[in-house]
Amino acid sequence: MDAAPHLEPDDESNRRLLAAVHPRGWVNPSPSGRYNLVVLGGGTAGLVCAAGAAGLGAKVALVEKHLLGGDCLNVGCVPSKALLGAASALHAARNLGDFGSAWQESAEASFAHAMARMRRLRADLAPIDSAARFRDLGVDVFLGQGRFTGEDTLDVGGQTLRFSRAVIATGARAALPPIPGLATSGYLTNESVFSLTTRPRRLAVIGGGPIGCELAQAFRRFGAEVTVLAAGAQLLPKEDADAAAVVRTAFEREGIHLALGSTITRVEVTGENKCLTYSPAPGAPEVRLEVDALLVAAGRAPNVEGLGLEAAGVAFEPRKGVRVDERLRTSNRRLFAAGDVAGQYQFTHAADAMARIVLRNALFFGRARSTRLIVPWATYTDPEVAHVGMGQKQADATPGVSTLTVHMKDVDRALLEGDTEGFARVHIDRKGRILGGTLVARHAGEMIAELSLAMTAGITMGQIAETIRPYPTQAEVFKKLADAYSRTRLTPGIKRAFSWLLARRR
Repeated sequence: MDAAPHLEPDDESNRRLLAAVHPRGWVNPSPSGRYNLVVLGGGTAGLVCAAGAAGLGAKVALVEKHLLGGDCLNVGCVPSKALLGAASALHAARNLGDFGSAWQESAEASFAHAMARMRRLRADLAPIDSAARFRDLGVDVFLGQGRFTGEDTLDVGGQTLRFSRAVIATGARAALPPIPGLATSGYLTNESVFSLTTRPRRLAVIGGGPIGCELAQAFRRFGAEVTVLAAGAQLLPKEDADAAAVVRTAFEREGIHLALGSTITRVEVTGENKCLTYSPAPGAPEVRLEVDALLVAAGRAPNVEGLGLEAAGVAFEPRKGVRVDERLRTSNRRLFAAGDVAGQYQFTHAADAMARIVLRNALFFGRARSTRLIVPWATYTDPEVAHVGMGQKQADATPGVSTLTVHMKDVDRALLEGDTEGFARVHIDRKGRILGGTLVARHAGEMIAELSLAMTAGITMGQIAETIRPYPTQAEVFKKLADAYSRTRLTPGIKRAFSWLLARRR
């Protein structure tokens, strides 16, 4: 086994985490015979594949060179949402005056305490993804670098694993933009930012996507001076423009500096500081920005290097990852791929769904297709932005599609709790079937599941109109959308017919 990783800070929580997901002294088992499934990568997709296959009675090997649990547990969903939760609580305390309280002045930021809490909670969750748990599930767990040596063989630590089927689930990492001086600047990414114990006074964030936006707002709420620099003119470029505009307004109100549409020309280190030079617009004079820390959040790159994919006959591209068909098969029909290394949607829940497709197709000759997945996503800023299916641009360009929008200020519960920013929007066809939707609201990530379920099950707006929800809830916005749909069905001709009928019944 390779040397166990080291995590900073070296505290009790991180030692508990390592003891679970890459324990010191772990002895790899001796492979015997041919495995039904070898899983390369111990993130969400890999763990779901391994646990699912073992539960079905398959002989399974799981290979992970770093930390079991992958990005989600260690440097992604779990630590980021713990930090966002602490930042949100602090922000709410500071704004108690909006609810008639004078206590807000007593709310002081404790970044170190919030980070310690995050590490404790992460360690508490680690046993779910631990080497010991998967060993107890009947999985042969190998810690070390795995590399394919042929179409049906993989080497790990000098041992050869033979397989009938294998799945590549090695995930992705933060991509580094080609900015002169950046590589040697001591930058942070999502893989290192959660090791901080001291909050930087000034933080620059390169990238205006979900990771950059979430962490920018969190650090600002802990008192850092934050500047977000992005090449595009819009925050959250994959979202509808008016959804992104709501987030931009919230950021500007909270004092986050935005340099959108900018081009960073170089990064220099001067003593303890990092200096970014950027052009705020084409032809504009350059601006120098000095910060204490620099966070790179400018996209993801698939982990395809050093895996021996060429020896296995697996086609891949360094920027796009492993090539798969709709059944998640690679160019080597023995090998499948799932998760961020091969997926269009780089989310934990998408990796989970892809892994379940692999299980059906690899072990049981299934014909499940990833193209049939309806994948929602959410960005956990405040307010949150969530989306599923068709977006506004596609809806505008598609004949027969209509759009309905209800603003959160018209929803009683949102008004009562001061969550009036944002809206709910659906795109529907002529029969009232939902083709897509966007939510911008405090709890958009929770609420988008209703639209996802409706799309998956073929539930129409008419059926949503018949659904009774507790009052008052923010989910009542769907009732209001359904009422708006019902009004579109009341054409002038139908209204005249109703008036004639009711007049006869007087």
